Amino acid sequence: MTRLSAAQRAELPDRAFAYIDDQGRRRLPITDPGHVRNALARFNQVDFENEAARDRARLRLLRAAKRFRIVPVGFISNELRVERELEPTAADLPAGFVTMVMTDIEGSTGHLERLGADYAQFLDTVRSIQRSATERVGGCVVETRADEFFAAFDSPAAGLDAAMNAHHALAAHPWPDGVAARIRSGVHAGYPTRSDDNYIGLAVHATARICALAHGGQILVSGDMRTALTGMMPIGVRCRSLGTRHLRGISEPAAVYQVMAKGLPARFPPLPT
Repeated sequence: MTRLSAAQRAELPDRAFAYIDDQGRRRLPITDPGHVRNALARFNQVDFENEAARDRARLRLLRAAKRFRIVPVGFISNELRVERELEPTAADLPAGFVTMVMTDIEGSTGHLERLGADYAQFLDTVRSIQRSATERVGGCVVETRADEFFAAFDSPAAGLDAAMNAHHALAAHPWPDGVAARIRSGVHAGYPTRSDDNYIGLAVHATARICALAHGGQILVSGDMRTALTGMMPIGVRCRSLGTRHLRGISEPAAVYQVMAKGLPARFPPLPT
């Protein structure tokens, strides 16, 4: 591999580097096979500012490896190991009676179209805010996929606190270009089955279906969750009945409530039938 001089680096376009940090410094040159192999070897020595930046750099590096017909077997194996270390294990997840919170971002496709390359940073910020709200009350992030977020809690009160705190933090965040992150939240309490590093069962499906009913900025809880909160409801917070709904794939109709509290929007269109 030929070492690049400062002058040679300056002449290269941005696309010749796998990573450009938030200060504009260009790292991990990928101009030829030698530099790509070096970047693969040094990737985990780079201090990325966030996971979204790491993901973008990894994708650019893998594309460069493909272009130069380099098979990055060791790199891929190491990245999978790192990701597994960051994911929860079955031992980390709450067991028994679990409160589950699922969210997704309203209008995420429109945000992607408007923000373009900046969407990755937007999504990373939304996830970070929700993760902080979850971990602050002792919850566990179960899964993040695309714009979806899934967390679990030992306590119904903790799950409700995390959901409300995430909504408050997202509303207060200064989003770029007038793009506001409004999440739909579904909260349910039940007895899911732990499976490896995730959950399965009707309780999980019910949580997802309740989330799908919500509008952006709205927190919906199931009747079971409302019952579980008996004696734990924070002062100034109440659950407004929105009637019952048939949740797809679940035979019994479910009671659905909207969380009402200071700082949360109160008015929304009717729920879908």
